[in-house]
Amino acid sequence: MEAQWRQEASHKLHDYRVRRRGAAADQEQPELPFEPVPRISVEDSTSSVQIAPPSPAAVAPKRRIERVEISIPRQEMTASPTADLGLRLAADAISPVAPLATRGRAAAIDVALLLFSYGGMLALFCALGGRLGFNRLDAAVTVATLALFYAQYFALFTIFGGATPGMMVRGLRVVSFDGSMPTSRQMVARSFGYLVSAGTCFLGFLWALWDEDHLCWQDRVSQTYLTPNEPFTSTTSSRE
Repeated sequence: MEAQWRQEASHKLHDYRVRRRGAAADQEQPELPFEPVPRISVEDSTSSVQIAPPSPAAVAPKRRIERVEISIPRQEMTASPTADLGLRLAADAISPVAPLATRGRAAAIDVALLLFSYGGMLALFCALGGRLGFNRLDAAVTVATLALFYAQYFALFTIFGGATPGMMVRGLRVVSFDGSMPTSRQMVARSFGYLVSAGTCFLGFLWALWDEDHLCWQDRVSQTYLTPNEPFTSTTSSRE
């Protein structure tokens, strides 16, 4: 195939010279040296050129996490008399519980003042033209009004005054179970306890006869009690 291609190319070149010069072509021009050009196969090129794979990236060394344990010694907590769920007072409490006789006299003074103020209200009502009859409706209104007077009496004197007039006369004050001054939240709970104690046919007040610390329901609910009026200790309540 290569020899035939060369001969055909030489014949065409010779015919071209003859047509142009009108004579036989001279032999000055040698035949064109058609040398085969060496081909580089794809296989040889790929085999000769070797691409080095990239070097793997240096792996960052893992950090070693050291675990440090700190042992904190536990402090033994001494159980206080107010820490248990029973809220029982210790025998050697900071402030002793007022005797039942003294508390009864203070309650009698409060009841007398309450009935006196209620009687004055009824007297003013009748003086202004009101009438009270002996029927169920008037009886229900009278009892409801008395209950309202009772709630206002103990709520106002307990929350804003810290003690009722009967307690002040008998020299009693309200303290927390730890002997500190009670908070406003405890006084609100104590005023609510007065309502509960009286609403159960005064069973909450009579409970002091069977209680081991001679405390009433309002004392247990608010975690406060009555004690003789003495200067407060240096212990202050950290609660709000």
